[in-house]
Amino acid sequence: QVQLVASGGGLVQAGGSLRLSCVASGRTFSSYVIGWFRQAPGQEREFVAWSFGTTVYADSVRDRFTITRDNAKNTMYLQMNSLKPEDTAVYYCAAPRAGHSFITDYTRSYAYDYWGQGTRVTVSS
Repeated sequence: QVQLVASGGGLVQAGGSLRLSCVASGRTFSSYVIGWFRQAPGQEREFVAWSFGTTVYADSVRDRFTITRDNAKNTMYLQMNSLKPEDTAVYYCAAPRAGHSFITDYTRSYAYDYWGQGTRVTVSS
């Protein structure tokens, strides 16, 4: 069992920055993938990034968002720069039951079994 707590959301003007945190507990943090997804009102949940050794970003956030991982603190950070109004959403971190698999597509929400409660990001124009 893995528990995830996301935080750091808020209101920011376009062009600004925010750093989201995802604190995990319940299993050795370094042994599993952590993914970030977001969901805007009325839209489906959308992949943002995932990390396990390597990091994969969605095209819409590449070069603006950066994942860092502090295994000692069981925390993953999502640094979001040059924010745009279309980045407005609730952001979720997630982890799979099986730590990592080379045949799993971690850009898909169904690859994840544990989800944090979400943190809201609002970017004003």
